[in-house]
Order: sequence, then C-alpha cells, then structure tokens
Amino acid sequence: MKIVVAGGSGFIGRSLVARMRADNHTVVTLTRAPAKAGSTDTAGPEVVQWDGRTMGEWAACLDGADAIVNLAGESLDGKRWTSAQKERIMRSRVEVTHTLRDAVARASRKPSVLVNASAVGYYGSVEEGDVTEEYPSGKGFLAETCVSWENGAESIGELGLRVVKLRLGVVLAAQGGALRKMVLPFRLFAGGPMGSGRQWFPWVHCDDVTEIAMLALQNASVIGPVNVTAPESVNMKTFCAALGGALHRPSWAPVPAALLRIALGEMSDMLLTGQRVVPAKLQRLGYTFRFPTLALALSDIIH
Repeated sequence: MKIVVAGGSGFIGRSLVARMRADNHTVVTLTRAPAKAGSTDTAGPEVVQWDGRTMGEWAACLDGADAIVNLAGESLDGKRWTSAQKERIMRSRVEVTHTLRDAVARASRKPSVLVNASAVGYYGSVEEGDVTEEYPSGKGFLAETCVSWENGAESIGELGLRVVKLRLGVVLAAQGGALRKMVLPFRLFAGGPMGSGRQWFPWVHCDDVTEIAMLALQNASVIGPVNVTAPESVNMKTFCAALGGALHRPSWAPVPAALLRIALGEMSDMLLTGQRVVPAKLQRLGYTFRFPTLALALSDIIH
C-alpha cells in the first residue's frame, strides 16, 4: 500500500511508520517538523513538510495513495490549558481534517480508507460501568474536542472513504507520552496516585496501537469508532502501584486533587477522571493483544 501519515513525527507516528516500512509499504509522512521524522533518502520514508492548515504541494501525495492515517494535533499536555491553548488544541485537530478533506476532494484517484486518531476522552468522565464504542459522548473540553475531531474525519468519509476512528487510551511507551512524565517522581521516591486513585485509567501499549492501526488499514470490516485500550481495566491507584513495583519504588505519595487543579487548571481533568473502557469491537474481531496486562506492558517498557 501507499500510505500517507499526517502527524507521523510524534512517538506513535514514528512507531507506526517503522511498522509500515517493515511490511514494505510505501509511506509518506506529513509533518510540521521534518527533522523529527527523519530526512528523505532512498532508504527511508518520504517526509513532506506541511502546516496542517493550508493547501500546498504536499496535497499531490494523496492522489493515488491507498490510505491516510491522521495523528496530527497539538499536544494535550504540552502547556497549561488557557483559553488560547484550548483553542489551539481544538483548532489543530479540526483544521487538519478540513485540510485533508480538501486535498482528498482534489485527488483524481482517492484513498479508500482513513484511520483517524481520537481518544477515550470522547466519553467524558464515567465513574461506573463498562464503556464500549456504543457509549454516548460525554461533557467537557476533551469530549467536545474528540467529537469535533471525529466529525471532521466523517466529513472526509463523505468523499467515499471508509473511516476508522481510533479512540486511544493512555499510550504507554518508553520513547514518549504520559509514562515518561509519570516515571520521574517515582524514580525520586515521590510517586503515588493522583486524586482519589479510584478513577479508571484506560491504557494501551504502543505496540498494540501500531498493530491495531494496521488492522484498521487492512481489514475492510473495521469501520467507525474503535476503543484502543488494553482488556485489563485498572484504576489510578492500581496503575501507580504497578508502576512503582516495576521501578522498585514505593507508591506512597498521593497528589491531592485540589493541588493538581491549582497546578494544572482544567488540564487536571485528564488525570482526575476516567472511564472503564472496553475494547469491545477489537474483541469481536478476535484481535489478540500483545500486551493484555499491565504487568506485561510495564515489564517490556521499563528496564
């Protein structure tokens, strides 16, 4: 396949591009930061710079491509959620889908599938009960952002593409993401659960994310929202205890919710709320997780 990956320079994107290349697919990476994605040469993927907002020469790479993977968007945890930053987070996702739609509309031979990132934040805060793909959208900024993001993906689907929306849990990896930030206080013997510790912590290993993305690209029966979370559900207290155990450190210093709200503002909602997300669609498809348990995932990541 010829696959165009928007936002392929992030830690998930780089892992996915490497996986695609291993299967001998032709990959074009659209990125704002070409240096992070690697230079263009005969041995590596083609890297094309774009800004995610305006049409340019990059659009030609979609003509004749078989598939698009869209991972692009402003980092959720990069800065405090001021009004301006929340606007950047929302706009970066909506603008990218609109720009991709315009480029697909111009293509004489359009891709057949779009695999678009989303997040379990779509469901908002759910304290009790299983959350499958049929669960309605929730309230709050994260939920609103995910709904707008997915609506943008659906608008591309109106051009005749099969659309898969990967509702990602917290992606665990050594090379980036939330885990790297969570590890530091534990290494300093100051780690512990955030808030009450009872909130659900939906997680998934990065290797499973790449495998599920490949499944979505190649299996025409995969369509619509897909919960990308491990089958083992844990709460924040259990997760932190497991992380402390993997690092041979105690998990004894809980961070009060009030302190998190003072330090992080509205961003603290990502840590203080959660959902017991079930990968129901993947289970029906018979997908076998490489890392179905937290113990296996942390053992693989933390050395």
